[in-house]
Amino acid sequence: MTEISIFRLNALRAGYLLLIMGLGLTVWPEIIAPTSAWSPLRGVVLSMLGAMSALSLIGLRYPLGMLPLLLFEIAWKALWLLRVALPAWAAGKLGAATIETAIECLIGAVFLFIVPWDYVIEAFVRAPGDRWLPVRSTAGEHSA
Repeated sequence: MTEISIFRLNALRAGYLLLIMGLGLTVWPEIIAPTSAWSPLRGVVLSMLGAMSALSLIGLRYPLGMLPLLLFEIAWKALWLLRVALPAWAAGKLGAATIETAIECLIGAVFLFIVPWDYVIEAFVRAPGDRWLPVRSTAGEHSA
C-alpha cells in the first residue's frame, strides 16, 4: 500500500476541518435553532450537510479511513456544477442564488488537491473488493 506522508495526512485533516467549520457556521445554526419549518427538500439538504460535518470529525482522527466522505463531497459538487450551474451559465440565466452556490461548490475544488489520488486508486480501484458470498468450507478439510 502507498505510504502517505504526514504532510498529506495533515492536509486531509485540514480538509475535514474546513468541512467542520464551514458547515458548522452555515448549517448547524439552522439545525439547532431553525428559523422556520423546513420543506422536505431543505430538510434533506440540511440533514445531509449536517451529517457530513459530523462525520468529518472522524476524519480528523482517521483521515484515510474517511476518504469516501471527501470523494462524496467532490462528486456531489462536481455533479451540481455540471448539471445546474453550467447549463444556467450557458443559457445566460445565472441568478444570484446559483452564483452563490456555484462559488461555494468551487471552493470545494481544494479537495481535488489534498486527496491522495494514488492511494485512492490503489485502495478503491486496484485492491480486491470484499467478498459477496460466505466462504464455504469443504467437508473433511480442517482450517489452520
